[in-house]
Amino acid sequence: MSREVVDSGKIEDKSKLVVLERDRKIIREIDRWRVCQGRHIKELAEFSGQRACDRRLRKLVQAGYISREKILYGVAGIYRVTNKGAKLEGLGNARNKIRIEQIRHDIAVLDTAIYFNKVHGIAYKDIRTEIELHRLDGFGKRTHRPDFVFKKDGKTICVEIELALKSKNRFENIMSNNFLDYERQIWIVPDLECKIAKTLQNSKIMYSNIEILELSQIQETKENEDDGIFTSPMESGLIDLEI
Repeated sequence: MSREVVDSGKIEDKSKLVVLERDRKIIREIDRWRVCQGRHIKELAEFSGQRACDRRLRKLVQAGYISREKILYGVAGIYRVTNKGAKLEGLGNARNKIRIEQIRHDIAVLDTAIYFNKVHGIAYKDIRTEIELHRLDGFGKRTHRPDFVFKKDGKTICVEIELALKSKNRFENIMSNNFLDYERQIWIVPDLECKIAKTLQNSKIMYSNIEILELSQIQETKENEDDGIFTSPMESGLIDLEI
């Protein structure tokens, strides 16, 4: 064994890193979101500052529990769970394959989850990600699942981040299933003038629980947060979850 239990919340690794409960939370969060950037982990693991977060992430990389990769030009490095980290948390084998085109999507998914936390008060622990939903389905069943779901005031809400238009039949099936399975389906699109948004707008006639939000609004909220400015949904014209 390469590690031994020190106490109920700490594990000592032969790499000399004492694995804390927050380290294990970092591993679990990266796993359930597929990939994370440092700024996402700061929020998900509740670090007080980015420097402290980055220092801890560096130690976890050095100890072999997670990896950091620079894949896309102009995009900050992404963290993934290694086989060693997955074994520590009983997650099975790490997902070694990653599609380049999915990275921007996964980053947008995390930005959206943080937006719902900061603006609408949705706790991260109350969010179920696509990966978690598939695990609940079991290995024998593989159907589409939203990017994440949560409950608000007794209503189950699904969120879909759609940056590239799917085939007409697949898009229609997703909207139809979301209409049957969830009280509200919120779609995040590049902008309201794109073909995706127009297709969704036209589909509201049949699927009345569709709501549309521009990704740029979420990004503006993130930038305002970085500047210490918080805007309520009513003030900004964003989706109101109290409805």
